[in-house]
Amino acid sequence: LDVDVKSGQSLQADLASKYGVNKVKFYKCDVTSNVLEDAYESILKEYGYIDIVVNCAGIMNDDRKSALITSSLKAYDIMRVDHGGDGGTIINISSTAALFKASLFPVYAATKSAVLQFSNCLGTQPHYPRSGVRVLTICFGGTDTSLLSKTKLHALDQETENKIADIMGKFPLQKIESAVAGLIEAFKRGDGGSTWLVNADRPAEDITENITKAYDITSQGTGRPPVE
Repeated sequence: LDVDVKSGQSLQADLASKYGVNKVKFYKCDVTSNVLEDAYESILKEYGYIDIVVNCAGIMNDDRKSALITSSLKAYDIMRVDHGGDGGTIINISSTAALFKASLFPVYAATKSAVLQFSNCLGTQPHYPRSGVRVLTICFGGTDTSLLSKTKLHALDQETENKIADIMGKFPLQKIESAVAGLIEAFKRGDGGSTWLVNADRPAEDITENITKAYDITSQGTGRPPVE
């Protein structure tokens, strides 16, 4: 699902030549709009069910915020066993920007932090045992994709955008192949509600324990029970 028809159709043709024409299909869809609902309905009508959804809206722009959550909730409702589904897996792409104070991307960092919290909550008690939908979070480090091109940064102001462009020009980026390998490893090994770090061309690392410890620390004094 993507708005880039040319690239989407090109990828469809490439994958079809390798794996067969019935193994892949591109749908033109702006994941930030109501068209997403129609796309899901088309997929269900043609294939009968959805087993896995990977949400990775390639949006660096700070003014578009809700696509991933909208897609997740739609997929969750389709898959959940307590609503007649067969279970499944949702993999939500967050970012290392959710793991530190990324001051150059205030809204982007906040959005990716929301993805992390949303996915962790949806993927654990009390939801996972009832729904049968496993929700994983992947925190990618900087990856060599067009998302980081200067034309897609769209920071809060021009001065900040210039700083970002300068930093990105010096920042080592991991290969796309490393990111994909890490995602697959997390899919194979990850428990519901787990968080995985895929960064710097290293193997995927389960950082769920670190996230849990961080919540334990930041929840002190709130009157809330410790994270389980």
